[in-house]
Parts: sequence; structure tokens; C-alpha cells
Amino acid sequence: MTAPLHPPEVLVIDDEIQIRRLLRITLESGGYIVREAEAGQLGLVELAAQRPDVVILDLGLPDLSGLEVLTRLREWTQVPVLILSVRGQEKDKIAALDAGADDYLTKPFGSGELLARLRVLLRRVQSPEETTVLRFGTIELDFSRRVVTREGKEVKLTAKEYALLRLLALHRGKVLTHQQILRELWGPNAADQTHYLRVYMAHLRQKLETQPNTPVHFKTESGIGYRLLGE
Repeated sequence: MTAPLHPPEVLVIDDEIQIRRLLRITLESGGYIVREAEAGQLGLVELAAQRPDVVILDLGLPDLSGLEVLTRLREWTQVPVLILSVRGQEKDKIAALDAGADDYLTKPFGSGELLARLRVLLRRVQSPEETTVLRFGTIELDFSRRVVTREGKEVKLTAKEYALLRLLALHRGKVLTHQQILRELWGPNAADQTHYLRVYMAHLRQKLETQPNTPVHFKTESGIGYRLLGE
């Protein structure tokens, strides 16, 4: 196994300075670069600017709730998120996982378990997506640069349009149901809002299909969902 090109970066979003100090000591001893934010909005800004490899997120923040931070970041990134919270009830864990968290650990925590869970999360995302450029027809999707081109010219997509394209591309050739897509991109409470999908699928077809009314790549599976086709 080759060594990583750089130490993994962790963004800690937690308002308790003592917890942040403890996490910094634990994580730096484990070989991580640590960045900190003491509030939800600051965490979102730091996340967008620094693009860390993994996020440790508290649910009880002074401005935004941890769930709101999670929902917002899931609109445009699939960075692994570990919830670290004093809330240990099952309903809290379910809500966080449904909102897009990858793992959940309650405070107080053991440093060994925390580092082990982070290693698992990072292994999950060490996929070809990090370096692969996906091509279908005249369309090219560069996952690492988040750039989409058609016939060599860059196509500007909104964050949600890109998220939909990325999701379909990662499951190319497979049917994704309306509910699967809605839960992934809009959260568990949007599973019946199929009009969202119709609007954004129309946008993708308009921007990427040669003939949007007779799509070649973005296929509708009537009453079920959508599928991305193409080599």
C-alpha cells in the first residue's frame, strides 16, 4: 500500500474549547492536520475554503444546529462526517444518519475508538472518483476538479445540478429511484417531492443533452426513477 501524498485533514466543528483542544491533541498524535470552527456557519465557510478529508461535527452549536450544518454541506459535498455529541439517544443518532452523517460517536469518547472510526471513513472514500475523469458521449466529468465539459467547453452547473449528476454518474447504468435520489440530495423529509427531480433533471438535459426532448444519456424509467447511460 502506498503512503498518502499528504496527511489527512480534519475539520472539527464544535463550540467547546476543551473538546477542541482534546481533539487536536488526539488527532495530531494520529497524524492528522486539524482545523477548527466554533460555530456552524464558520464551519461551513472553512469547509468550502479548505476542503478537508473528513469532518467531526457536534450537534449542539450556538448558531446553526448540527443537523442544519449537515443538511447544508450535503447539498454540495459528500465529505465523510462523524457526529461527536453528548446526545446518545437512538432518535438523535437516526436523525443524524438520515440527514447524511456517516458515523456517530457519543461523548465522552475513547481516543483509540475515534481514530479507528476515522480510518474506516477515510478508507471508504479512497475510491477511483478522486482521480477519475468520467466520459459519456461528448460529456466529461472531472470528479477531483468538480468540472463538467461538453464538447470540450465547460458547462456551469449549480451545486444541486452537480450533485444530481454526480450521483447518477457514480451509479451509471443503474436505476436510481425517485426516493433514493430525493433522500440523498434533499434529505429524508423530501422523499415525496418528485417535482424537485423533474425540474433539476430538465436542467441537466437542457445543459448536457444534444436534444433535451429526446435524451440519450439521462433516461427516465417511468414511475420508478432515472438512469444515466453512455460510454
